[in-house]
Amino acid sequence: MNATALETLKQAIRTVPDFPEPGIQFKDITPVLGHPELLRLAIEALLEPFQEQEITKVVGIESRGFILGGMLAHHLDAGFVPVRKKGKLPYQTLAESYQLEYGTDTIEMHIDAIEPGDRVLIHDDVIATGGTAEATIRLVERAGGEVVGCAFLIELTGLQGRKRLPAHVPVHTVLQL
Repeated sequence: MNATALETLKQAIRTVPDFPEPGIQFKDITPVLGHPELLRLAIEALLEPFQEQEITKVVGIESRGFILGGMLAHHLDAGFVPVRKKGKLPYQTLAESYQLEYGTDTIEMHIDAIEPGDRVLIHDDVIATGGTAEATIRLVERAGGEVVGCAFLIELTGLQGRKRLPAHVPVHTVLQL
C-alpha cells in the first residue's frame, strides 16, 4: 500500500480522550467504516500479507474485530470465529484471562470453533498492550489451530503490545500510532 493511502487512513482515525477510562486515548475506527473507499483501503491493507496463506478461519476479537474480521474471512474464503467476553457465547467455551491497559478481562471461544489443523488469522482493530491478542493466540492453539498471523489496523507502538505475542506468530499492522 502506498504512503498516500496509508496517510489517508491515518487521518480518518479519530482519537477520543478519556474513553473508556480517564487517561485512555481511544482510537476510533468508525470514520473509516463509514466511508466505502476508506473501508476498502483498510481491508486491502490488512489482507496484503495473507492472501496466499491458505487461511481456513479468521478469528475476530470482540467487538470491532468482528466488523473487519468478517470481511477478511469473506475475502479469504475462510470461516469466521468470534472471540467474545466471558458469558456472551451460548455454547460450551474455552476461556483465557488477560491484562489490558485499564484492567483485566476474560475472553471465550466456542470449543468447536477451531478444528485441529485450521490455519488461523487473528484480527482486532487495535493492538495496545497485546493482552487480548496473546490470550486469543492461546485459545486458538489450545483448540489445535495453527496461528498463521495476527492482523491489526492500528498498533499503539508506545504500549509495546507486539512484544507480548509469541515470536512464532507474524504480526501485521497497517497503521502505527
